[in-house]
Amino acid sequence: MNIITMYLTRYIALAVMMGILVFMVSACVKKEDMLGIGSKAPDFELPDQDGNLHKLSSYLGKKILIYFYPKDNTPGCTVEACALRDNFNELKQKNLVIFGVSADTVQSHKKFAQEHGLPFTLLADPQKEVIKLYGANGKLFVSRISYLLDEEGKVLKVYPNVNPLSHASEILGAISKPNIY
Repeated sequence: MNIITMYLTRYIALAVMMGILVFMVSACVKKEDMLGIGSKAPDFELPDQDGNLHKLSSYLGKKILIYFYPKDNTPGCTVEACALRDNFNELKQKNLVIFGVSADTVQSHKKFAQEHGLPFTLLADPQKEVIKLYGANGKLFVSRISYLLDEEGKVLKVYPNVNPLSHASEILGAISKPNIY
């Protein structure tokens, strides 16, 4: 085994271990900290990837997906964002607004959105104020959880253990059903 192969093997093993660690830590969601179905989602205002402020209450009248994720440009987060991107037109036709929220900066979100052609809004919460408010603050990283809100800003569905590969399909299925709490 030459030196390049040895370092490459170590790098890949380290990357896999870090991916597993991020997944395990972000999956540590305290359900008692999460919002309950039928509860009013707390209002907030955060900047997007272009620095524009978005206030949740400004989007009443539309269904809203608020999905919290650990970090821009990490494997699971990229898979989830790209799956939402690939289903964006269908989701938008169902009157759904998508907000991705992480503790990354506006600049990091801008790069992430540009690299992957993300057509929806990424909100920066580096102080983790909204992340904590919505029970998405993990021990080391932001937890991968989502809330689907109805047109009145009430929690329609809670996703405490998001699978990045199937989340977009779950959302499509949920918004096709009538609002039942």
